[in-house]
Amino acid sequence: MMRSTVINRIDHLVYASPDLVQGVDELEQRLGVLAKPGGRHPAWGTRNSLIALGERIYLEVIAPDPDQIAPERARPFGIDDLDSPRLASWAAREADLEHIVTTARNLGIDLGAIYPGNRQTADGTVLSWKLTDPLTTRYDGLLPFFIDWGTTPHPAPTAAPGCALIELRAEHPDADRLRAVLTALDLDLTVTAGESPSLIATISSPRGVVELR
Repeated sequence: MMRSTVINRIDHLVYASPDLVQGVDELEQRLGVLAKPGGRHPAWGTRNSLIALGERIYLEVIAPDPDQIAPERARPFGIDDLDSPRLASWAAREADLEHIVTTARNLGIDLGAIYPGNRQTADGTVLSWKLTDPLTTRYDGLLPFFIDWGTTPHPAPTAAPGCALIELRAEHPDADRLRAVLTALDLDLTVTAGESPSLIATISSPRGVVELR
């Protein structure tokens, strides 16, 4: 089971897909929940759909938006190179982004610059946030990016209900180093040695307990 420091810090999980319909359909088959349309990210050329995993935790399905011009930068989470959906990364909530960037830098970890973000929901509401650069490589997505929603309502309460996050863990070839960095950032995530990097979420759903990677 996840320990309290991780539970209190997880904001959302990122399920990246080469196509939004494909990602949503796959999750519906596996979880028995149809992700609710979220909105479009103008800066990234992406769009998303959401499934709630708790009161302030959600699963984001994110994919290229065919109605937007492709951005100059690569899309985040390796979306442009995907052949199939995968659990690509996760976001930790952080009220003081400048502090966490400095703390990470002192550990030799570059979280990238802090950027503003926004998207418009289906009802026209504009959600705004600040986050560390999701394009900055951090242990293959296993070290999270950090997000601050400020005064914007959190998306989880309006995401599709029916699921709950039971556990989040990681596997990595350099498990000891990753575990040390996470601990220094007050993220008590279970990390074990593995041949390849992998983020693993265990989710309670209408289809039973499901493991996503």
